Amino acid sequence: MAYDIKSLLDNRKYAGYAVTIIIAVTVITLLLMGRAPFGPTGEPGFWSGDVQSQFNSQRLFDAYAFTHISHGLGFYLLLWFFFPQMPFLNRLILAVGIESAWEITENTDFVIQRYRETTISLNYYGDSVLNVVGDILAMIAGFIFAGKVSTKWSMALFIILELALLILIRDNLTLNIITLLFPLPELIRWQQGG
Repeated sequence: MAYDIKSLLDNRKYAGYAVTIIIAVTVITLLLMGRAPFGPTGEPGFWSGDVQSQFNSQRLFDAYAFTHISHGLGFYLLLWFFFPQMPFLNRLILAVGIESAWEITENTDFVIQRYRETTISLNYYGDSVLNVVGDILAMIAGFIFAGKVSTKWSMALFIILELALLILIRDNLTLNIITLLFPLPELIRWQQGG
């Protein structure tokens, strides 16, 4: 029994180190790409609730952090489906790697310009490094939640988040993907309040 507890603690320590290293590599990569640590104003902050403000995607968390919780829910279900024998902590490490790769890709000039052209983020100039860390932490929270509850509760949370964001900010993960890949002018006008 003591060996099993030690093994579990070692696995958690290993996972913690792996996640920390992935986040550190992501931070260093973004800084080398020229991303600002705290956004263009240089002011660190915890929360920005206004998706049209200059602080959106610059604070540790913003309304879009909830879409990253949804990433975590989705990553858990996909990795569980495709790798059912893989231990939870290994799937978590893989999910952090996928999320980090997305965050780096999302902050390339190409994707930033695509967001400006096809979504409601007309003045988007990329995420601050602080915001990227917050997005990764939000994904981890969603992943852990999905690992602790049934699929039914994970799906319920996903739907609640999507509906709440749709009502509150006229955007959510689903609309973000649609407008990024298949821009619909009518949808973008509606999102902008037209």
